[in-house]
Parts: sequence; structure tokens; C-alpha cells
Amino acid sequence: MDAIDRRIVAALQRDGRMKITELAQAVGLSPTPCARRLERLERDGVITGYAAIVDAARLGLPVTIFVSVELDRQDRDAIGAFERAIRDCAEVMECHLLTGSRDILLRVVAADLAAFDAFLEHRLMRIPGISRLRSNFALRTMLRRDVLPMPD
Repeated sequence: MDAIDRRIVAALQRDGRMKITELAQAVGLSPTPCARRLERLERDGVITGYAAIVDAARLGLPVTIFVSVELDRQDRDAIGAFERAIRDCAEVMECHLLTGSRDILLRVVAADLAAFDAFLEHRLMRIPGISRLRSNFALRTMLRRDVLPMPD
């Protein structure tokens, strides 16, 4: 990626609904070369999609919980089975494989404590291979970035 590619990505992170003419003007190109670069960035997987950034609380999901998961086994099969099972859980916004004493960290959203309890009881605790769960409730989000820093 060169400097122009980085400017394209940065501009689209700020406004993914930009028209190609606006994007081209913002990065100092004419529309055709800008469109070619954008297509290449998408094809190469630098840009993986476009989405609206929404406020979970305004959608009725004001509770954020971080759940640490320890598995019975840490082999490829156990991790793969967990990953496949968790994909069906709409409440899980992020799932990270970790180093250290916890194997997996989930970011979960819920309407309230009862909804989170139902998620735990009826979904998460039914996934085979889990040895321990620890939940931490977020009191508030102090910082959230939806725009990635662009490397030089």
C-alpha cells in the first residue's frame, strides 16, 4: 500500500458511503484511477466490507459483558469446535483467541442481566469443552475507535 491507498482507506473509514467522485477528490485522484485502486483494495482484502456503525444501547442492547472462557483442552480441534459453536450466538460481537491463562475472550451485548443470564444458561454453557467462564460487566465505554490508525 502506498500513501494514496492509505488515504483512500482512511477516507472510507470516516465515511463509507462516499461516492467515488468525492473519494477521488479527497485523495487527489481522478475518479477512474481511484475506482481501480478501490477495487484492488477490496480484491486484496484490505477493505473487507462496508457497514453502518450503530449504538447498541439505542437498539435496546445497553449491557456489554466481557466473558473469559477457559477450555478443557487447547488443541486445534477443541478451539475449532468452540469457534464453530460461538458463530451461532448473535449476542457475541467479538471472539478472540488469547495467550495466557484465559483461552478466549468474548464481547457480548445484552438487553439486561436477565437476557445475559439466559444467554449463559441456554447458549454459552451448553457449548462442549468449556471448563470455566468469568464475566466482567462494562460500566461504561471510555474509548471506542471504529477507525484504524493508518501505518506510514
